[in-house]
Amino acid sequence: MAIVWLTGLPCSGKTTIAKQLQLRLEQMGKASEVLDGDEVRTWLTDGLGFSTEDRYRNIMRVGHVARLLSRNGVVAICSLVSPYETMRQRVRSAQSGYFLEVYVKTPLEVCMKRDVKGMYKRALAGEIVGFTGVDDIYEPPLIPHIPFDASDLDSLPTIVDKFVSQLRAPGPG
Repeated sequence: MAIVWLTGLPCSGKTTIAKQLQLRLEQMGKASEVLDGDEVRTWLTDGLGFSTEDRYRNIMRVGHVARLLSRNGVVAICSLVSPYETMRQRVRSAQSGYFLEVYVKTPLEVCMKRDVKGMYKRALAGEIVGFTGVDDIYEPPLIPHIPFDASDLDSLPTIVDKFVSQLRAPGPG
């Protein structure tokens, strides 16, 4: 089937987009699952930190689960910061089916305003070290299938339509 990989800064809108895409696919009668970064860290990768090595393990585990879902006819919608290009490339190359990379390129200022957990504030105060977008880098995808600025989520139905049309068309793996 397919894997939709949503990547972007924390609080960029990845999870909101993932849930809307899942709802649309459900309405179309298509099986899908959302693998959300926060939930994955609670249930699948508990104990991993945010070092480069731990982030790599986290991303590769999610990629593996996504591949299993996809090959069994389920659209895997992965919503993770996944900050490093090499990690995303590695996940993509391990997939045998359709892989749609979506870059949720919301500006940092907007992400900081959306942060209901106060993570950016804590990172700026030095309470969280290695926080993506503050003191750890985020490498934007070189050539995402769909780049999307989620500053204004009013356009969400339009972008979800675009995702669905991409999933229907044969395309990049």
